[in-house]
Amino acid sequence: MSAIGGVVGVALAVGVAALVNLVFTASVPASAVAVGVTFSAAVGLFFGIYPARKAARLDPVDALRMET
Repeated sequence: MSAIGGVVGVALAVGVAALVNLVFTASVPASAVAVGVTFSAAVGLFFGIYPARKAARLDPVDALRMET
């Protein structure tokens, strides 16, 4: 699902740059797309894996006790 969001985001950025290019000079370099997608993927992986690993290390009884 996040791949679809990435494609939509890149397409939206290219579309906006094309509209801005009608009045000013604008472009979306491929390096900017690569850096943005890489950074976004790294942040998504970190904030997905870190809490999951932390939760997996908990004792189930203690985790349920902290729930309330």
